[in-house]
Amino acid sequence: MIPKPYKRMHTDYPELMQSYEAFGKAAKEAGPLSPREVALVKLAISLGAGLEGAAHSHCRKALEAGCSPDDLRHVAVVSAPTIGFPTMMRAKSWVEDVIEKQDAS
Repeated sequence: MIPKPYKRMHTDYPELMQSYEAFGKAAKEAGPLSPREVALVKLAISLGAGLEGAAHSHCRKALEAGCSPDDLRHVAVVSAPTIGFPTMMRAKSWVEDVIEKQDAS
């Protein structure tokens, strides 16, 4: 599910969004990581940065890339020594938001 504000950016600034998406594609293709690995890295960065919307988006993308719900949970849990236990609990709740929504579908 693409968020409405993101769709709106495409409508309002199509050239900007084409460039932005091309940049993201080039970054993914710049190294040896698999799509699955890239998805997990992007999820970890989103969780660590405290970006809820990005975390939800990257959870969905990671699932689409073949990651399991347990993979996503593990990314959240393994972040605890780096970002702290309370912050990890918040991050894990964002992961669970997406997993629960997927299970309900």
